[in-house]
Amino acid sequence: MLTMTLEQLFNEANGAGASDLHLVVGKPPIIRIHGDLQPLKYLELTPKTIEGLVYPIITPAQKEKFINEKELDVSYQVKDSTRFRVNLHWEKNNIGLAARVIPPKIPTMEEIGMTPVIYDVTRLDYGLILMTGPTGCGKSTSLAAMINLINQERSANIITLEDPIEFIFKGQKCIIRQRQLGTDMVSFAEGLKHALRQDPNVIMVGEMRDLDTIATTLTLAETGHLVLATLHTPNSSQTIDRIIDVFPPHQQTQVRLQLSYSLKAVVSQRLMPLVSGKGRVAAREILINNPAVANLIRENKVAQIKTVIQTSAEEGMITMDKSIKQLLLEGIISQEVAMAHVTSLDSLK
Repeated sequence: MLTMTLEQLFNEANGAGASDLHLVVGKPPIIRIHGDLQPLKYLELTPKTIEGLVYPIITPAQKEKFINEKELDVSYQVKDSTRFRVNLHWEKNNIGLAARVIPPKIPTMEEIGMTPVIYDVTRLDYGLILMTGPTGCGKSTSLAAMINLINQERSANIITLEDPIEFIFKGQKCIIRQRQLGTDMVSFAEGLKHALRQDPNVIMVGEMRDLDTIATTLTLAETGHLVLATLHTPNSSQTIDRIIDVFPPHQQTQVRLQLSYSLKAVVSQRLMPLVSGKGRVAAREILINNPAVANLIRENKVAQIKTVIQTSAEEGMITMDKSIKQLLLEGIISQEVAMAHVTSLDSLK
């Protein structure tokens, strides 16, 4: 007999202020609070227990897909409207679950401490804005805050392509269509291709995963649409290199040219624990595509972009190390946290 349901565990995780819930065979349910993993007061989970927790929240078709493909991403909403992004997977022939808490309230740009220059690029009519960083660094939250700003300020048709849908937007000044991979579209590339026929002004791409998706994203950004997208890259230079390197060598010169014109900004983000231990704060590297940056992209001198960021503070650019130093000087993070995340300890002097 089960002594718990998944909804109870979700509610417990949400009530504790957790960002994630993990179910692993041989361990009790585990939550992540402010970056730290903490077990809940339950017995160790068995394969049968996890099956009994997981299968009631998915449909027969989703169960079949999960068994056949060994992975499944779904969203789940509890009664208080809190949503969870759920990943089901197999490990050592047992089911595992990792669920991310999606708060019911979409944060504002002010609440996430977004840099003022990003307000300006979010208000542009066209171009490509990239939000990058490792898994769990708040990319989806930052994109949601940007979409929220557009929704509040101007009349636009916004299309989001997600896997799965996370924050639920309510149209204010905008029409907002949220499309989910697997149920509303076959792939990101196909969703993007057909988005052109849906009269979009703004398109949000949950993740630029493959060549077709990246190629279509660049084309949309070139053709008068504002496109917001994510990549799992640590900084601006590696983001640009990743995009270019996806293409075969004979196309890379053309892609550099496209990117030099369409790219508006790259925001590379990391979350760090507050000095109080209660919560986390984002440190951000900001690249704005000015003529100097565009020229370096065209000439394949991407490694020199960091120098441009360092010398262009008046345009709103900032390196990750300088962002971390600012958080340290303001007493928001500790010396130990700052030292663990900077690329050069000299930057803290």
